Amino acid sequence: MGVVYLAALLLSLGCMLLLDWRFRLFFWRDAVSAAVVTVLGVVFFLVWDVAGIANGIFFRGDGAIATGLVLAPELPIEEPVFLLFLVVCTMVIYTGAVRLLAGLRDRHRERGEGS
Repeated sequence: MGVVYLAALLLSLGCMLLLDWRFRLFFWRDAVSAAVVTVLGVVFFLVWDVAGIANGIFFRGDGAIATGLVLAPELPIEEPVFLLFLVVCTMVIYTGAVRLLAGLRDRHRERGEGS
């Protein structure tokens, strides 16, 4: 039972990467840029977490579904995986929204020019 949260995060990350692959939104559009953005995003949020932990703001909760493994005091192993999922999910949603809005804008222009 102690790996449910980590497994759910990895499954969710896998699903986001499948969407990314299907529509070529982030990693499958430009792998180098995507890797840079992902690493910078995860590092930023890890630094944020460490600052919160150092200031006594963030605490690791005891959960039956978590592994209990910690990378540092109050920093469970699931946290970097969650942050990775967060960054990838955000970028897939962002790039997907940009593509949808561009398509809507193009359709609107085509209809305006045809009238």
